[in-house]
Amino acid sequence: MSDDIPDGTEDVVGVLTEQIETRFGMGMDQLTAAVAAKPAANPDATDVVKWHGLLTESQAVLDRAEDALLDALETQPSEVDDPTMDLAHRVNAAVAARDGRALVVRWLLDPDAPGKKDLAVERLVRAGRNGPAVQTSPPYRPATALASAARTAKAAQR
Repeated sequence: MSDDIPDGTEDVVGVLTEQIETRFGMGMDQLTAAVAAKPAANPDATDVVKWHGLLTESQAVLDRAEDALLDALETQPSEVDDPTMDLAHRVNAAVAARDGRALVVRWLLDPDAPGKKDLAVERLVRAGRNGPAVQTSPPYRPATALASAARTAKAAQR
């Protein structure tokens, strides 16, 4: 897996899609169909398909925001007005959302990513449980609650 994500907008999705297809040995359409048919069969594939979908959605939002900004800039005189500036902020927010989702996909694809080993162990532990964990100690009760309960019990005895 490459450590560099290209700056081009389609390149981010394209590079990650290619990495997903290589990792799972099938095209995105096939992988998406396989996950839809049996989502619990491969939790890693299910997570990647979910986040890839979010990534492509955010890329579409970014594309629309960029188009709107370019259209507005073509009609602007030398100074940019407030509505056009708002469009520029929308583009920045869309880039941040897309890049954040791209980072999640990269993390999901990297078997040695920080936290991955702990996640794998947690999944194994959860898979081995037959039911909810049983509480092994009494719940914490602050001293004020105990004193109040003792006073209430004494008053009831009178």
